[in-house]
Amino acid sequence: MTGKIVTIVMGLALMTLTTGASAATTTDRHPRGVNAREHHQVERIRQGVKGDEITRAELDKLRADEAAVQAEERVYRRSGDGLTRRETRDLERDLNQTSREIYRAKHNGRAPSPPAAAQ
Repeated sequence: MTGKIVTIVMGLALMTLTTGASAATTTDRHPRGVNAREHHQVERIRQGVKGDEITRAELDKLRADEAAVQAEERVYRRSGDGLTRRETRDLERDLNQTSREIYRAKHNGRAPSPPAAAQ
């Protein structure tokens, strides 16, 4: 089940990367750009799941946060020619918050509960 979730998250990230890459502008303040940061955060989440550092509830929350950022970016990109400075700053602020949440989830010492034994 976790593998399927990771695949879905990766698919969403790749879809965002391919649709948003052509609309990237020079107003992206972060050297890697918004799309690269989103991809990197999806990778961090995937690694946390693989390493049993992220619980199911934490994964659901992080996935929702990532989806919200991607949806907001889609709205911004469709509203004009690329991202304005204000829109880029807003997305970066959201990405910074999500990045902190990923770090906290990976380093809080909680581990996913073991699967129920087959009876």
